[in-house]
Amino acid sequence: MAVLGSAVRPQGGGVRQRSGDVRPSSSAPVRDAFAALPLRTALPLAVIGGLLFALSFPSPGWWFLAYPAMACMLLAAMGQRARRAAWLGYVAGAAFWLPAISWAGRYLGPVPWLALALFEAAYFALGAVAIALAYRWVGRVSRSVAWRVWVLPAVVAGLWTGREWFSGSWPYEGFAWGRVGLSQSQGPFTHLAAYVGVLGVTFVVVYCVAVALSLVLVVPEDPGAVLRAPIRVATAGLLVAAVLAVPAWPTPTDGTIRIEAVQGNGPAGYFDGAQPGEVLNAQVAATEVGAKGVDLVVWPEASAEYDPRVQPVIADALDTVVESVGAPIVAGAITQTASGVLHNTSFVWTADGWQSSYDKKRPVPFGEYVPDRWFFSKLAPSLIGLLQRDYTPGTKPNVLDVAGIKAGIAICFDIVDDGLTTDMARGGAQVILAQTNNADFDGTDENLQQLEIARLRAVETGRSLVNISTVGASQVIDPTGRTIDRVPAYTATSMITDVPLGTGTTPATVASGSVTLVVALGSLLALLACAPWGRRRSTAARG
Repeated sequence: MAVLGSAVRPQGGGVRQRSGDVRPSSSAPVRDAFAALPLRTALPLAVIGGLLFALSFPSPGWWFLAYPAMACMLLAAMGQRARRAAWLGYVAGAAFWLPAISWAGRYLGPVPWLALALFEAAYFALGAVAIALAYRWVGRVSRSVAWRVWVLPAVVAGLWTGREWFSGSWPYEGFAWGRVGLSQSQGPFTHLAAYVGVLGVTFVVVYCVAVALSLVLVVPEDPGAVLRAPIRVATAGLLVAAVLAVPAWPTPTDGTIRIEAVQGNGPAGYFDGAQPGEVLNAQVAATEVGAKGVDLVVWPEASAEYDPRVQPVIADALDTVVESVGAPIVAGAITQTASGVLHNTSFVWTADGWQSSYDKKRPVPFGEYVPDRWFFSKLAPSLIGLLQRDYTPGTKPNVLDVAGIKAGIAICFDIVDDGLTTDMARGGAQVILAQTNNADFDGTDENLQQLEIARLRAVETGRSLVNISTVGASQVIDPTGRTIDRVPAYTATSMITDVPLGTGTTPATVASGSVTLVVALGSLLALLACAPWGRRRSTAARG
């Protein structure tokens, strides 16, 4: 078995010659291929990696920068001791999150933005520790080239994927923004989302980068076994080619539905100070009446403002739209139960009035409700005091019958939830209506980032998706992720589109959650299994 390492230097009596070759004895020290870089090198790499990763998201959305970003962050963490790896990971996370979600301070100032960015950076720190230990522990279990080039990167990619899953789940159901897979909505691996989901795309990207790094760093000691540079490049190229050779999952459709999606561009922001009826009137004015053959009208989140069942003036406005267009409408409003519980609701309104509804299951913490309000009110009373109402998560299915089809409903932040996406597909949705209100983030990248999340959800489910916002970006995306219709942002207008209806089932909607769990848990167990527990006990006993 060849011993791995970089260039070997003869030292003392541990070297002997035979047939003109210089070879190390078993006692000769060999620098590990995955040895830690000095801090003066690792720290800039961590910062550069985080910044490049931020640039891979909109805007500018240069997806290809995710690859050198991953390489820089893996190199920075590689082989480091746990404490240093944590700090390097935290620095990389801060370098990513601070520019990537700068929109979080659009209205409430820097405190929420900094708090969220620096909190999320802690997950990068946790992941960096796990990856550093993987390179130290798993990388030393076997000295074979195959182990270090193919197996070790799988553990590293699984740990990164598991970290993304964890940060997207906890606390308060997590923050699933900023995943590696989400940066690839316009990249060559986009089609893989139909097979393995968004987190699966994360795994593929990180695995490919980790394999490429191993091909560069792993050098057999036996001069006859050295992998020459062309072979290394060809091996990396073959891996990427094998991934790209996976065909796009077939996305069968059966017919179309003509949808008018209306972007009213009204004063829908939390701090816009709109008078009652302004947002509703903007939506009514932007709806094109008399359009031929429209089967369904879709308005954005909270576009009807309040519950039309208790506000006759809103019901009258909806009746006017339904009558003039000749089609039912899916709109959004704030609703309240008899016990006073508030919901962010999407509802179906026809000529016969209210038909069915879905209450948002993923209200945004510190945006639509304040978790543990008693605690956070003590930390930032002025900020928390601005959020006077708390929405309650809904319990109804997120698939509604409307206009003779089944429509999956995603209200704003719902679109980032893996489980809700699966629920829509398994519930028989033929099209996804992603209603959102981005008015609080106008002029920022938030709406573009959310649009790219929606694009990957379309591919993942094999369903067309109508992303309709109060202000933009509003687009219709087909099951392959291609934009088939759009309207300019910050413009009062509508788009009338023949939207294909999906009928198939993708592997991602069947098993991606289970695959993610197996990959993440398997990588963690592999890391623990390779930990040098026995050596630590032996050292303690000798001491």
